[in-house]
Amino acid sequence: MIPTPDLSHLTKDDFIRVYEPAGLYQHGNINSELDIYMLSEDTFLLLDALEDDADHLRTLKPTLIQLDLAQDAFRPFLDAFLEMNHAVSPVLITTDINPRAAHCTEATGRKNNVPLDAVICNLVRPLKPRLSGQIDVLIFNPPYVPTEEEEAIMAQSQADIAGAWAGGFDGMAVTNRLLDELDSILSPKGCFYLVALKQNDPQGIIARMREQCNLEGKASFALKSLNGVKFTFSDRL
Repeated sequence: MIPTPDLSHLTKDDFIRVYEPAGLYQHGNINSELDIYMLSEDTFLLLDALEDDADHLRTLKPTLIQLDLAQDAFRPFLDAFLEMNHAVSPVLITTDINPRAAHCTEATGRKNNVPLDAVICNLVRPLKPRLSGQIDVLIFNPPYVPTEEEEAIMAQSQADIAGAWAGGFDGMAVTNRLLDELDSILSPKGCFYLVALKQNDPQGIIARMREQCNLEGKASFALKSLNGVKFTFSDRL
């Protein structure tokens, strides 16, 4: 069983501003028919997927791990990383547009003796020259909730908690930008974990990545409308 990280340093305000957008549903501030569970259940589903793949990840011996995060996705990966760290010492980079989220991520790393770099940026573009073809494990828990395009644009520009869930017309506004970068940032042995809703068309994403990047995708978890997909290069399956 993968241990749970120590989160005792996080305050109630941290959870409100960074980790718990699901609470906004309960206060009626998000215009969506999605179930309240979705913006927290992805945490546990990601954890299950990473725990299932723990042996493969250790065998992979990753040297560079990149996390593009929304809300509390860092927590399950930190769980897995704590176990992996006994065998390997990869470089761990996290990115987020929300400065408060980056601060909390860095503090969680220090609290659990996990060295990492928390970078405040939009996806990987500012780091791309350094990361080109180097990422062995990429985990992306994007803003996947379908919203008005204007709402998604505003959420990204304000760089606050709304940027963790507002995904534009089909919930793919931010995800599409990362998918276009995949073949240039993943290493030849790289694998990519993505969280998506049914409304994001996971099978369409799989077909697109097969054609665009020679990446094969398979479902790694599913719960109601929430899905996780793992991608690897076809010649590495």
